Amino acid sequence: MSSIAPTSGVARETPMVRFVSVTKRYDGVDALSNLSFQLRRGEMAFLTGHSGAGKSTLLRLIGLLERSTRGEVLIDGQNLARIGRRGIPYYRRGVGLIFQDHRLLEQRTVFDNVALPLVIAGVGPLETGRRVRAALDQVGLLDKERAYPPMLSGGQQQRVGIARAVVNKPPILLADEPTGNLDPRLSKEIMELFLRFNQVGTTVLVASHDLNLIRPMGKRIITLRDGHVVPDGEGGHDGQA
Repeated sequence: MSSIAPTSGVARETPMVRFVSVTKRYDGVDALSNLSFQLRRGEMAFLTGHSGAGKSTLLRLIGLLERSTRGEVLIDGQNLARIGRRGIPYYRRGVGLIFQDHRLLEQRTVFDNVALPLVIAGVGPLETGRRVRAALDQVGLLDKERAYPPMLSGGQQQRVGIARAVVNKPPILLADEPTGNLDPRLSKEIMELFLRFNQVGTTVLVASHDLNLIRPMGKRIITLRDGHVVPDGEGGHDGQA
């Protein structure tokens, strides 16, 4: 089992993300219910909706942190239900995950935090150093590689989390409320980072409840309500693409 890889020719028409009648149930309650939508390769979109609408669940299904109860989740044409337990780590190398709470290792340097996915993947030290410094440079933190997370501001910690998510150059980047703890100026800077990654071909899906922040970005907005995609939702776009 390999991680997601860029494809060519006819395969380029395959959606990067496709949900087909997906239901996810927890303790008898549907977090997602018969949900279908797709995200084109190289597209950037925002996922919004009220608290509990299913945004985090949807992202967790794409990241294979959860599995659907019913329906199909297809990533680059690959049905995630067919990936066994041993294949999950390989699959996740192709998906960058960013969380609101950073999830950084406080006792490890910024460099070590960003290098972690490469170390797990068995990348050599020279290549690891090159990739980590390139990722830190992309998020404007090249001068902080020897710092520890508690020494950084909230915005800087979030940038470290982003650098860690992109260090493997994944085709898909997922972010779950990445600006929830940041002020408006820093929130805008973080969103502009995602836009830059998208401009070089990364498929980006960001969950955010902040419509005032995401509407000016000019990207598709997918609205969830009670586990369903809302047709003609916020931003004047439906979820079917």
